[in-house]
Amino acid sequence: MSRRAGSGLIGDWAQAQRRQQQTQVIQQRDAERRQRAYERDANRSHRQYREAEALRRTARFDAEVTALKGLLVAGCRAPAFRISDLARPDRLEPFNPGALAQPVPMPRIEDFQQQSSGWTLGSSHRAQAEREAHARYTQAWHAANAAEAQRQQQLAAYRQQYDRWAAEQLAGVRAHNSGLTELADALRAGEAEAVVEYFSAALYASTAWPEALPRQVTAAYDPAARQLVLDWELPGYEVVPEARSVQYLPSTDQDKVKPRPVTERRALYRDLLAQCVLLVVRELYAADEFGVLDSVVVNGFVDCHDPVTGQEARFVLSTVPAARSAFAGLRLEQVSAVDCLVSGLGGQLSARPDQLTAVRPGRRPDEVGGGVVSHGGHAGDADDEPDLFAMDPIDFENLVAELFRAMGMEAVTTQRSGDGGVDVEALDPAPIRGGRIVVQVKRYRNTVPPTAVRDLYGTVQDKGANKGVLVTTASFGPGSYTFANGKPLELVPGADLVELLHQYGLRGRLGGGAPAPAAPARRAAGTAPEPESPADHNVLGMSWSGSVALDVCALVCEGGRVLSEDHFVFYNNPRSPDGSVRARAHARPDKAALEVSFDALPERADRLVLVAAIDPEVDPRADLAGFTDAHIRLLSAGGEELGRLEVSDGRAGETALVLGSFRRRANGDWDFVIGGKGYRGGLEDLLGEYGVEVA
Repeated sequence: MSRRAGSGLIGDWAQAQRRQQQTQVIQQRDAERRQRAYERDANRSHRQYREAEALRRTARFDAEVTALKGLLVAGCRAPAFRISDLARPDRLEPFNPGALAQPVPMPRIEDFQQQSSGWTLGSSHRAQAEREAHARYTQAWHAANAAEAQRQQQLAAYRQQYDRWAAEQLAGVRAHNSGLTELADALRAGEAEAVVEYFSAALYASTAWPEALPRQVTAAYDPAARQLVLDWELPGYEVVPEARSVQYLPSTDQDKVKPRPVTERRALYRDLLAQCVLLVVRELYAADEFGVLDSVVVNGFVDCHDPVTGQEARFVLSTVPAARSAFAGLRLEQVSAVDCLVSGLGGQLSARPDQLTAVRPGRRPDEVGGGVVSHGGHAGDADDEPDLFAMDPIDFENLVAELFRAMGMEAVTTQRSGDGGVDVEALDPAPIRGGRIVVQVKRYRNTVPPTAVRDLYGTVQDKGANKGVLVTTASFGPGSYTFANGKPLELVPGADLVELLHQYGLRGRLGGGAPAPAAPARRAAGTAPEPESPADHNVLGMSWSGSVALDVCALVCEGGRVLSEDHFVFYNNPRSPDGSVRARAHARPDKAALEVSFDALPERADRLVLVAAIDPEVDPRADLAGFTDAHIRLLSAGGEELGRLEVSDGRAGETALVLGSFRRRANGDWDFVIGGKGYRGGLEDLLGEYGVEVA
């Protein structure tokens, strides 16, 4: 019996093992089936995705070709340009003081009495509690009244600043619109310069042209023949897609790009060139509300490298003389562009424009005599540079948009109204740092007020843009730079704008062609100002422990107020107006440095205040908790250390700090007084106490 019992146990164990093995086999087979099904689904999904992507790319090529074929038809639907399109509305954004409009809440005695109502002891204790409550109320009342007085003072100053800005804007608008009346009179009189400027603006402002197509023009007007002669830039051969379609090959998991036949691509390109030339003629005659044109001559060209010499060269690929009488009878929406240009109007069109086979041009602008005006070309001699101050506002906005496109972005100008404070919209395709950019353009001669920078920031937030750029022909004050610091804003003053235009092959100057004054720019670590230093200066070398990144700045003050915004020396204003205070490169062991000529400070200045603030571009979340063991080395012009000035440490939560101030004594000497007052609102809060207007 024992053997039979043992055999039963062994048999049960063997059966259990077999069942377990069978279960494992079944589970393994199920897992393998699921894996094969997953791989089939994945392959199917991958294939579907790749096939869909190939179809999408093919559809994009088809859409590009369709748009090229329909350029003339679409362009004929565009509204005709009128001189009224150049008018600027005299409506300004209303005064918006923001938080300054809200009065400071005044304390109520009841609130302080309630705080002491919990006393239940004797009358002497109640009286003591009431006295303390009244004292707290009085202190709070005085503080609130002081804050309200400061608010009213700031509001009045802000209102005055807005009124000055509004008056300047309205004066500019009225002067501009008055100039349009003079332009209309000059057009009626057939003055050559006015005719050329007007029709150049008509071509630039036309909505008939896709933004991707060039708009470079050189023009002249012959009053005797009532003929406008112009050279117009045509798109290059690369505008026609080289590929016709894309097919996904599952066997190799690769895309097969089917090229467009050369004959088809050439035919599309020739047709596009003919459409462009006809559209130019159409836009000119449609804009001729003053009846000054009897005929036009258009020479279409491309600028590229000569394949023979490798040098930059201009090739005229099409030309047409178009009399008004001959052009008026055409129905451009229904013509074959090539046949209309060559047979209907007697023009010329290159048989092989893809190979830069040129045609003989018609009459050229420089053959007309008188003034020849060019727009949108490359930088040339300074005398030929267009004056940005005198440029029409629409032309100026188009030039800024063209600059953004030259920098590798997509950019378009907005409509004349309803743009929400945006003149140009740009899209930077760069990963991480790119995105949507809103651009405001200010053609000013005086300093741009901080209100414009504040308004731009509001527009960036309203539009949900990644960045805002303010471009001007003028300059910005320290208040503007301080407000923009740490925000997704970039300020481009006139001098920087001219430099960018030249850097990217565009043209522009400020005023009479003289070099524009250098504009302050955001400094990189350790950059030195270029002007030479006076011999009798001192160097203030700033050192501290910790890795916190700081901007060290200086304010030239009379009492507790800065002399002017230009007397705030910081990264975007590296020197005071008289050069007595300058930013400079630092050398070890210092982490920042300023240069001061105390004897050259303005006579009414009685103190030089040194401040430090967190650099938000390095770490916007940092505070001054890591600012310890700080001191200032006072150095001679030759680098000899004359002494060390101790300053207080920073505190957590604070982002700006008054390090100390040099104060002029009655005998003319300067003594250093340690500071220590910190600010949680950063440099903006600190500067507000010293009278620097920050938007």
